[in-house]
Amino acid sequence: MDPLALEIAHHRLAAIAEEMGVVLGRTALSPNIKERRDYSCALFDAGGDLVAHAAHIPVHLGSTPLAVRAALARVSMGPGDVVILNDPFAGGTHLPDVTVVAPVFLPGARRALGYVANRAHHSDIGGMAPGSMPLATEIFQEGFRLPPVRLVVSGQVVRDVLALFLANTRVPREREGDLMAQWAALRVGADRLSTLTARLGKERVVREMVALQSYSRALMRATLDALPSGTYRAIDVLDDDGFGAARLRIAVTVTIGRGRARIDFRGTAPQSKGPVNANLAVTRSCVLYVFTALATEQIPPNEGLAKPLQVIAPEGSLVNARFPAAVAAGNVETSQRIVDVLLRALASAAPERIPAASAGSMNNVAVGGIATGAAFAYYETIAGGAGGGPERPGASAIHTHMTNTMNTPIEALEAYYPLRVQRYAVRRGSGGRGRHRGGDGVVRELEFLAPAQVTLLAERRRVAPYGLRGGSPGSPGEDWVVHAGRARRLPAKTTFTVEAGDRLRVATPGGGGYGPVRRRR
Repeated sequence: MDPLALEIAHHRLAAIAEEMGVVLGRTALSPNIKERRDYSCALFDAGGDLVAHAAHIPVHLGSTPLAVRAALARVSMGPGDVVILNDPFAGGTHLPDVTVVAPVFLPGARRALGYVANRAHHSDIGGMAPGSMPLATEIFQEGFRLPPVRLVVSGQVVRDVLALFLANTRVPREREGDLMAQWAALRVGADRLSTLTARLGKERVVREMVALQSYSRALMRATLDALPSGTYRAIDVLDDDGFGAARLRIAVTVTIGRGRARIDFRGTAPQSKGPVNANLAVTRSCVLYVFTALATEQIPPNEGLAKPLQVIAPEGSLVNARFPAAVAAGNVETSQRIVDVLLRALASAAPERIPAASAGSMNNVAVGGIATGAAFAYYETIAGGAGGGPERPGASAIHTHMTNTMNTPIEALEAYYPLRVQRYAVRRGSGGRGRHRGGDGVVRELEFLAPAQVTLLAERRRVAPYGLRGGSPGSPGEDWVVHAGRARRLPAKTTFTVEAGDRLRVATPGGGGYGPVRRRR
């Protein structure tokens, strides 16, 4: 197929995934999905290989395909079936990320044409703390874990499975609304793919799916060919695991040559007691994200772009944790550090492309309690500063790298929950100095209008985001709780209780600066 035909084919399939996302976002019940858009939608071929992924959450790019493969391996799906799972050791990321998968059958067909899937972050999935992002030491404490099972059979919800799912959350009405929105998005995706196939013909659609994967593989090989052959190394650290282990090392060696790259994480610290462990699906997502971002032209996100990349992640390490490790923060915090260390290694290979470190944390806040007789649970990530780059300063107050979520509007937050936003501002001066400054983080201060339990999972509080080429580091983040007029500094990973009138203040890190400061005469 010629490049023009491939581009048209890519946008046809990507448009279906994008429309699935619109349906999911507009029909979901929780602000986390409706407002923050913490979800991803994708299409897969008959073998379970990714063929189109909407521009949603990067950390889902390399992990959702593993969840789809797990579903295909363990469950036989017929027309009208939907499989649900969230197991981080079966292609999931962390327990709040719930994946649903459905086959697409053409009329009279005995074999599926392909599959549609989406993944959405549910604000509470049970566990030892509201929001299901606890300071845990094993996955059993983090919430309800689902292996691949049928949620829908022949178009009918399996009530026993749904009841079991809803019984393990503090806010069942919200969970059911979000889950039904995910199912609605699957139906729309399946209908659009069937309609497209009826118009173009099955053979052509299948041929386009195969050709697109070959095209992405060729583009990734061309991207690697444009980089100098060689071996590039870097080391960075996590602040801590929340249980006393500090400066947890993440090491990478990237070897590039002949249109291929080997990404080797040997030398990374063993998996930890705390919840900062990442599974292989998350690490794979980070690698795909970084090398896709390096491309000089857009690469259609599908299974093909992964073919020239070999990931070596030692089992039992921070980047490939063994069951039953706690993993809630691995998906949101360790993923950011994996990106940082990969970019630092590749800065020698592509100095004209790589920026300084961004905030390096999703600054996770989970809140839950009882207000006016009803349970509530809320989760959000808070933006930081982007790293300065070779050509321009870093952006301020923005979600970077592995998170692509939106801001939760103050109006929505205060309408849904017993919270009041006292302050929301750019944290001026928090970006690192340099020829191109790092972007500034933000300050977000929440007042609690009812007693609640709060979990904070954050990074870059001890080790600042690095500058590059002589630029200064960004400012580390700070977290405070204000009770009875007194402010108390919080550790970066903690669970605590608050009373009505207490306030939580989160000051997020700025990005690192790029290049030395030019002196004025």
